Amino acid sequence: MHPFHPEYIITALLKIVPYVGITLLMMLGTVIFGGLIGILLARAKIKRRIIPRAIAEGYIYLTRCIPSIVMLFIVYYGIPFLLLQFGIDVNHFSKGVFVITAFSILFASNLGEVFRAAYLAVDPGQREAAVCSGLSEFQAFYRIVLPQAAVHALPNFSNMLVNLMKEGALAYSIGLIDVMGEGSLLIGMNQGSFSLEIYLAMAIIYWTLTLVIELIFGRLEKSLSKGRKHATSVA
Repeated sequence: MHPFHPEYIITALLKIVPYVGITLLMMLGTVIFGGLIGILLARAKIKRRIIPRAIAEGYIYLTRCIPSIVMLFIVYYGIPFLLLQFGIDVNHFSKGVFVITAFSILFASNLGEVFRAAYLAVDPGQREAAVCSGLSEFQAFYRIVLPQAAVHALPNFSNMLVNLMKEGALAYSIGLIDVMGEGSLLIGMNQGSFSLEIYLAMAIIYWTLTLVIELIFGRLEKSLSKGRKHATSVA
């Protein structure tokens, strides 16, 4: 067993930190595309139309039963094979495209439920009062419902973002070089030496990112809650 060299943690950090941007980019892409799908799922369940609601519930049920690593492999190996049957070759696409696609599919199901719960948590009488006062449906949603729903959604959304960051580490299994991927490469290049030091360096990076996410969303939630309380007191 190799001796422990704590000073190598700094060396590993300096080599891995430049790849934090890749991890964040994968998260951003997943939030954007997963969020769009999540909005459609939430809308389908809120509107209660039979066919869209059944499709949304089926989607959520199926995707929640699939582990992240399994979905990643299905997308990475399955989509190119399926499209190739129609003469479309996507094997040259960046691995990041497949990572974002796989995690967006999974992220959307949970995010759709968060959006739906946040929307239903707002008293519908407020939207009706806003429409009666002359606002359009969109204006009532944007000015009245959305700010309050955001306060309800932020805690769950921040937790989902942290989980997404941790599950995103699985992307190295298909060869994407992000934080986890670069750490694995370092271990391989060192032939297993300094493995503990490298893993500790990665743990520090993920811990720091988690802390930053929690601080940002904590302040955002506090800011929105103040606005909500102020609006309530004025009313």
